[in-house]
Amino acid sequence: MRGAFTGAVKDKPGRFELADGGTLFLDEIGEVPPHTQAKLLRVLQEQEIERVGDTRTRKINVRIIAATNRDLKKEVEAGRFRQDLFYRLSVFPLEIPPLRERRDDIAPLAMHFVRQSARRMNRPAPRVTQATLIQLSGHDWPGNVRELQNAVERAVILSQGGPLRFELAPPGPEPSASGKPYSVGGAGILTRKELKSRERESIVSALRQTGGKVFGPGGAAELLAMKPTTLASRIKALRVSKGSHFS
Repeated sequence: MRGAFTGAVKDKPGRFELADGGTLFLDEIGEVPPHTQAKLLRVLQEQEIERVGDTRTRKINVRIIAATNRDLKKEVEAGRFRQDLFYRLSVFPLEIPPLRERRDDIAPLAMHFVRQSARRMNRPAPRVTQATLIQLSGHDWPGNVRELQNAVERAVILSQGGPLRFELAPPGPEPSASGKPYSVGGAGILTRKELKSRERESIVSALRQTGGKVFGPGGAAELLAMKPTTLASRIKALRVSKGSHFS
């Protein structure tokens, strides 16, 4: 409220009041300090707020969506998060698996971020090779989508008109399209059979993601950064199932 503290020269509604009748997204809810958790619980429980410096209680109707990368159950057990607030927020919990557990999403996300970054920098989208997509799919991405986005943006900045290059250090063997590690022979060197298997799985994954489309915008050839005719010949050579309905 105006005059509630130095610098408060006019009335100003808070976030909950602004979101009345709508939805408020609370990011990193696990980082909220204990004294704020108590205030938040009251708002959620009573559906009312008081402006700083005001004596009037205002009713609100706000839907809350909260997100966190912490395990709130463990935070409750450790005494860092209020149990009553945890249960109040856990009306309809949704768990989103980390990127390393949905590796089929990595390639399309990377391609999206490449186009997005290139547009923002007002330059042509760099070429993304199949080997690069395999490399990205083999990384665990502990920082999830944000880490992938930052890595792509950095690579686009450094590309200087050439193909994208990433300096990543996967902790273990690169995974296949199914998410299982590839077996490797010798000092991390793939055999010819394993390379062929990896290429085949990559093509099958691309065909699944594009609904079997090979040619044209949004096709598997574009996703794999290959010429459509080359991809068609590799599909034939690797005996990729006709059940992919590629066209």
